[in-house]
Amino acid sequence: MKTVPLLDEADRDALRATFGERARFDASLADYTWWKIGGPADALLDVETSDELAVVLAHVRRRRLPMFVLGAGSNLLIGDGGIRGVVLRLGGAFAALDVRADGDGVTVAAGGSASLPALCAQVAGLGGVGVDGLAGIPASVGGAIRMNAGTDREIGEFAREVVVQTPAQPQPHAIPVGWKYRETSIPLDAIVARATLRFERGDPAAVRERLQSRLVRRKATQPVAIPNSGSCFRNPPGDHAGRLIEAVGAKGWREGGAEVSPLHANFIVNTGGASACDVATLLARVRRAVDERFGVALHLEVHLVGEFTAN
Repeated sequence: MKTVPLLDEADRDALRATFGERARFDASLADYTWWKIGGPADALLDVETSDELAVVLAHVRRRRLPMFVLGAGSNLLIGDGGIRGVVLRLGGAFAALDVRADGDGVTVAAGGSASLPALCAQVAGLGGVGVDGLAGIPASVGGAIRMNAGTDREIGEFAREVVVQTPAQPQPHAIPVGWKYRETSIPLDAIVARATLRFERGDPAAVRERLQSRLVRRKATQPVAIPNSGSCFRNPPGDHAGRLIEAVGAKGWREGGAEVSPLHANFIVNTGGASACDVATLLARVRRAVDERFGVALHLEVHLVGEFTAN
């Protein structure tokens, strides 16, 4: 079924007036995701300042257009039909990262699109204790905060201030955040513009060693060389999703170009030419098998967005 863009020519002209060549229309999103999958966006905007973001937010509110922020593109499955409305990619000032040691701690001021791996490396270099819990997560800081990313330690533990912009309140403003396993209380229409994090300060050599050890272990146990989107399912209480998926014999299962990784069962890889429907079908098959065998309902960690059209 052919998708119908929601933006009219007046919308396009208004966005071109603000963003020029940084406004693209009917643009494929596949190259911006780790799975290398995804249909077109009605509008794809590269936003570089809070003032520019405020202009977009005011426009989408006035026109009642849907909006989506595309971060690092990890942990994300975009439908083959693409995303209607406006898709934003934050850059420029939003990519700023300032890491400083002060007294007994390490303080980070990061823009929403700053690289989480870069943050980890810099914080570890100054001895920020616990940053290894965020090691190897290929996310932007804003995306990591929105989903409370982490392993044995989560980013919410270190967050001291989260500043957002919303259609109803386009200018940057700090909000209180409730943190849970792989979720937060941040409103769906709020965009994380910047955040402040704080780590206790320890021995830099020891922290770097722990960080590097985790990175080496991830590389050895996860299919990092093949397009994937990280862990597909959250770990259920007291167990691991990967163990359950492996136990039902799902390693190597395929749907089209999508495959449950033979290296790590909680990863689905794009072996070449996989569609979003291939991946979604395989996700459903795995969930059903685990539920039937163990009575455990696996919950997605990967986010499905956009329109999922038939192959």
